Amino acid sequence: MNLIDTRARGGGAGAQGPEIWFRAGTERPGLFPGLARVMEAFFAKHRKRLPYVHAAMFVAFLVAIVLPLFLPLPPEDATPLNNFTVAVNFAFWGIWFPLVFLSVIFTGRSWCGVLCPMGAASEWANRVGLQRQIPRWIKWEGTPIVSFLIITILGQTVGVRDHPLGIAEVFGGTLFAAVAMGFIYGRKKRAWCRHACPIGLLLGVFSRLGAVQFAPKSKHPGGDAYAERGICPTMISIPRKEESRHCIECFRCVKPSSPGGLFLRLRAPGEEVAEIRTHNPNAAEIWFLFVGTGAALGGFLWLILPSYQTWRMALGSWAIDHNWFWVGEAGPWWLMSVHPEAREVFTWLDFTMIVGYMLGWAALLAAGLAAATGLSAWLAGRFGGDSTFRARFVELGYQFAPVAMVSLLIGLGGKLFDTAVTAGVPAAIMGDLKAALLAGATVWGLVLGGRILARQGVSLPARFAALLPGLAGSLFVVFSWWPAVAGG
Repeated sequence: MNLIDTRARGGGAGAQGPEIWFRAGTERPGLFPGLARVMEAFFAKHRKRLPYVHAAMFVAFLVAIVLPLFLPLPPEDATPLNNFTVAVNFAFWGIWFPLVFLSVIFTGRSWCGVLCPMGAASEWANRVGLQRQIPRWIKWEGTPIVSFLIITILGQTVGVRDHPLGIAEVFGGTLFAAVAMGFIYGRKKRAWCRHACPIGLLLGVFSRLGAVQFAPKSKHPGGDAYAERGICPTMISIPRKEESRHCIECFRCVKPSSPGGLFLRLRAPGEEVAEIRTHNPNAAEIWFLFVGTGAALGGFLWLILPSYQTWRMALGSWAIDHNWFWVGEAGPWWLMSVHPEAREVFTWLDFTMIVGYMLGWAALLAAGLAAATGLSAWLAGRFGGDSTFRARFVELGYQFAPVAMVSLLIGLGGKLFDTAVTAGVPAAIMGDLKAALLAGATVWGLVLGGRILARQGVSLPARFAALLPGLAGSLFVVFSWWPAVAGG
């Protein structure tokens, strides 16, 4: 139900849009309006204190990535409670990564606007920088997809989950890139957060599932728009805002006493995806959802599947037979893990195999999900669905957002589950929890897919047939990630 456009419905109290409810003093739209009002008032009141939070996070972030470089290797029995290096590793992969993922369901991209030191540093640099016009190659919709793939693959080849140098390179390099882009491009904006952050698009897509929406009090027609002028640091046209993806929830546009700007609205999780056609659906988001999930899957599976070692031995033998002995040599430290003190030295063969394995899984999963989505879109058209095949394809692609998010949480945030097992929780219980999360996400995706098909005009009996390819796609993701579940 679109509560934003005051002209979308007829008269009556239930049709009042944001401008009407604000001026008339009636109840605001959405769930738990009293709670939404309290949250909005609190953050609007303390918004000017956020720079202090950003500064504290920036200092803590630098300490976390730099200090372990000067400390001795932790002993094998070290724990997060008695070793700083192990504590930092756990903070990144056992706390930060899983909680940031979970937070988008409850608070959207609040991490980006309230806590993230990289976005804040980029904006600080912009204030004293060159402030040049943002070029087209940065504005390209594929830029954050490329950024995500580079960082995800580099993280695997340099051992970001195991070595302080890998953490410093990936996170420190990302920070440097954010500051550099902020210094050069944009005028009082966060070009990095909008266009290039490797995790920004990830959180942005999943924030569409979130329970928090920032909506215009007075909605202008024309649909979501890009605006380099205005108060929004991520270049959202405030009066025309329709999607959650780019909103970092900085509260600069939220003034409770003003008739303009945005207001905080609580909604049912998944509402935006279910009504995606009125929230600026985007093909680049869908392809990122497919490709990014596959690349992350490959980054997990190369560590545990025997097929990786089989293909590695085959490629190594072929290279030796052709006198390509250089594949057995170690590469540069900034491109691959070279840690003889930790008994881990990657060669060019390892680097090639890891990159190829991850890209291969990205292509395989993207192809499978694209085929499932395409079949659903075709069936929807055959059963009376409106719009074009491409529009139906993009809308139905969002049905995989729940299972993709949960699979990434289980696979890449596995240290949280491992720590629970170490703390005494039976491995079988953690395995059951992971299976339950994936099952719940699959069901949630089916419900969202059914609602998307309903908006396309597909009758109830026909929706069951059109949902079958989507179910197959979700199960493909689930069983691809199953080793993470079976691992306990």
